[in-house]
Amino acid sequence: MNFIDFIFYSFIIVVVIQIAYYIFFFSKFAFIKPKKERTKNMPVSVIICAKNEAENLQNFLPSVISQNYPEFEIVLINDASTDDTLDVIEAFAAQHSNIKIVDVKNIEAFWGNKKYALTLGIKASKNDYLLFTDADCKPLSKYWIHDMCSHFNGEKTIVLGYGAYSKIKNSFLNKLIRFETLVTAVQYFSFAKAGIPYMGVGRNLAYAKKEFFSANGFINHIKVLSGDDDLFINQVATKSNTAICFSENSITQSIPKTTFSDWVKQKRRHISTAKHYKSNHKILLALLYCTQLLFWTLAPVLLITLFNWPIVVGLILTKLILQYTIFGMSAKKLGEQDLVVLFPFLEVFLVITQLTIFINNLISKPNHWK
Repeated sequence: MNFIDFIFYSFIIVVVIQIAYYIFFFSKFAFIKPKKERTKNMPVSVIICAKNEAENLQNFLPSVISQNYPEFEIVLINDASTDDTLDVIEAFAAQHSNIKIVDVKNIEAFWGNKKYALTLGIKASKNDYLLFTDADCKPLSKYWIHDMCSHFNGEKTIVLGYGAYSKIKNSFLNKLIRFETLVTAVQYFSFAKAGIPYMGVGRNLAYAKKEFFSANGFINHIKVLSGDDDLFINQVATKSNTAICFSENSITQSIPKTTFSDWVKQKRRHISTAKHYKSNHKILLALLYCTQLLFWTLAPVLLITLFNWPIVVGLILTKLILQYTIFGMSAKKLGEQDLVVLFPFLEVFLVITQLTIFINNLISKPNHWK
């Protein structure tokens, strides 16, 4: 077997693995039909951790306060802010009796650790069910709490939601950020539906307080800077206790980064947690990424050489058509249809960016969460 034969057969294996992911995993979310859950109306504590977020709280907190839900408190955590965050929180609390303030001071052992601040906020909350979002997020509907918490029942104690990013016209970076967010969501929704939940995002995540205390909080990964959302879910989520929520009313929206360097810094923190995932999750995600990288590396080589080109073109088209179909349906569910037309270009750019970030993380560790 010569080198080009090796590349050709390797490409066939790569495409088969990619197709398997789409058929056996990603299709589970793409073809799922929305199910209207029975209203529970259990008391809920909405938890928001803010560090130097005075302006964002002024802009977005009203959308949480105005939620149409019978009984909820808002736990606002001031994580050692140096701006007017505490003043803003106190001003809102003076006007709304369901706001509880947790003012966190830096201590040497947990300097700059969001998990320490969140732990204090969770302990201060009075309700048995917790719903998390960020200070720079806003629910897109006044029924956000209702829809997210309607999935709780005697068995389901974790609810994974979708945290979108706002759109910026004529910005390739914005489309890349939203595409990466969409791809990540499709993956964690799909794996959860397949019985392999592995992460959630703190911009839109809910779980029963008993899950937190049964796991001794974040103690297993307290020294990891990120991971208050994905590492915790990776630790406690199971096939039986995890639900997903993707209704239009359940989506939150955040402010995206506007420079490539800021976004890369953010993703470096996020990606740094993946090495702490369970082994089977790491294998599944690594195989998915490696086959994506190999697909976009080997396909051009085979096309340029015209080696068995009818078969190569057929494999490429089969993979892309399946990809377009499944991700197109998933994007429509999450209100991201405008990204579908640019799918191959965004995927290539994302694969290269993720490889760069991974290499950078091997060289140096990312900084504190804020």
